[in-house]
Amino acid sequence: MQVYLPIELYEEVKTRELPASELLQDAVRAELQRQHLLDETDRYLAELVAEVGPPTEQEMAEAEALVARIQRECQIKPAKPKPLDAPAHS
Repeated sequence: MQVYLPIELYEEVKTRELPASELLQDAVRAELQRQHLLDETDRYLAELVAEVGPPTEQEMAEAEALVARIQRECQIKPAKPKPLDAPAHS
């Protein structure tokens, strides 16, 4: 397997002397775990629908409104990324 990194990532990894192979393994493991959890969620939801039936339009609307409210209330401004040439803090 070969992996492509854009030049800016490659240079940053080399400059910081990061263990690229270990980072890649960690990233792949994390993605596989995320995919597994999504699969488990799909299985759970299918079981739930089989047990109690699909949600009504009103229940879906209420759920969507709740999600929208939570998203509004939990919005956190992302940190501004520092430029690649900025000095590191000690």
